[in-house]
Amino acid sequence: MPRIFLFGDNIDTDQMAPGQHMKGGIEALAAHCLEGVRSEFSSTVKRGDIVVGGKNFGVGSSREQAAEALKHLGVSCVIATSFAGIFYRNALNLGLPAMVASTLDGIEDGAEASIDQRAGTLITNGRTIALEPIPENIAPMLAAGGLVPFLKQRFQGAA
Repeated sequence: MPRIFLFGDNIDTDQMAPGQHMKGGIEALAAHCLEGVRSEFSSTVKRGDIVVGGKNFGVGSSREQAAEALKHLGVSCVIATSFAGIFYRNALNLGLPAMVASTLDGIEDGAEASIDQRAGTLITNGRTIALEPIPENIAPMLAAGGLVPFLKQRFQGAA
């Protein structure tokens, strides 16, 4: 069962994709993802786990590698009370669901959780937390793995 990794407000892209590791490729970058706020994150996160942040998640530079590092580590979804606009769009374009929660009450770090992206719910500790569902026009892009794979499928189908 996926676990929650809970972070606070204003987690910036430099924390997710530290500049000093940008030249090392996605493997090296992901190995240092969020180490400034949680040193063990990259070594303990597992495929399917969920990252939860507070306000303004993904603030900072426009580097798409921030979302790419989370996806590379197997994060299945990022939930926050609000996102920086560029991070939000980069995440969706890379096929990483980003969902908005009106509250983080009842969400605990390390708790097991399940998520229903279509319904817009997170279930954890016996509680259902409402999320803004993924917009219907974005869902096919996420299902395809992001914008580029979606466009490739779409153009191949048009041929």
